[in-house]
Amino acid sequence: MAKDPIKVIVTGAAGQIGYALVPMIARGAMLGPDQPVIIHMLDIESAAGVLKGVKMELIDAAFPLLKGVVATADVVEACKGVDIAVMVGGFPRKEGMERKDVMSENISIYKAQASALEQYAAPDCKVLVVANPANTNALILKEFAPSIPEKNVTCLTRLDHNRALGQISERLNVHVSDVKNVIIWGNHSSTQYPDVNHATVNTGNALKPVRELVGDDHWLNADFITTVQQRGAAIIKARKRSSALSAASSACDHVRDWVLGTPKGTWVSMGVYSDGSYGIPPGIIYSFPVTCEKEEWSIVQGLNIDEFSREKMDATAKELVEEKSLAYSCLN
Repeated sequence: MAKDPIKVIVTGAAGQIGYALVPMIARGAMLGPDQPVIIHMLDIESAAGVLKGVKMELIDAAFPLLKGVVATADVVEACKGVDIAVMVGGFPRKEGMERKDVMSENISIYKAQASALEQYAAPDCKVLVVANPANTNALILKEFAPSIPEKNVTCLTRLDHNRALGQISERLNVHVSDVKNVIIWGNHSSTQYPDVNHATVNTGNALKPVRELVGDDHWLNADFITTVQQRGAAIIKARKRSSALSAASSACDHVRDWVLGTPKGTWVSMGVYSDGSYGIPPGIIYSFPVTCEKEEWSIVQGLNIDEFSREKMDATAKELVEEKSLAYSCLN
């Protein structure tokens, strides 16, 4: 029996990430190869021409799963009935701007979009915030969309998670699909903590700890961490633009695992509402290891945290508490 289409909104859809993301959704990378979709694309009025062109390309690609496309600058029209919201649009930091200025600009954007989601989206709409500062943008969105369950508001740290998998895969010369259970703790910023202490590699005969196979604690505790933390900046330096393809692919991974479930024995990293697990302050959006089942995420519990990890986890939590304080000062 044919499934009903799922409505997915992509904000900032005329941008680089949006352009990479919408065909992936239409092809089934986000919700599965048998799930029809209707894509709602939102961007600002000045990008209307570009948005129209993207819509034309989606139609021209003749995706079998694509049952409709809405391209609009009207936030109400864009949010009507959507089941999944991927919030890519945001105000980028420009030269000479203070963090508070960027925060203030994003608050005005997220306030309007959150209010529209609150009124017009499906009651159980799932939200993924991609635009930076992603964790705090997600927090602000929740502030202005109080009827959306807090478990339904998340931010993207899967890109960092996938970057960590890629670094281990390259270092050990193994396929990336054989590496699992890395963790990104904290903020999607340069304070995030990529943690391999619980990660394993499938060697064909057994699952072996990454730390044992790498055999170089100095690399794992220094270069590996900074490479993952600074990967976005390295890509901007190399391609003169921010990462779009990998961000779009990771957004699909995030939503797919959330909706369809994580494989048994595997966890992924998601920015979610802290409930106090691992001593992280409640009330911030913090990246934890999670498993997903029946469209619900759960924080993986009971992992041993060593002193080195504790320090890194607390440092990124401190930054998020400061960001929250800054954001709330912009509300007043």
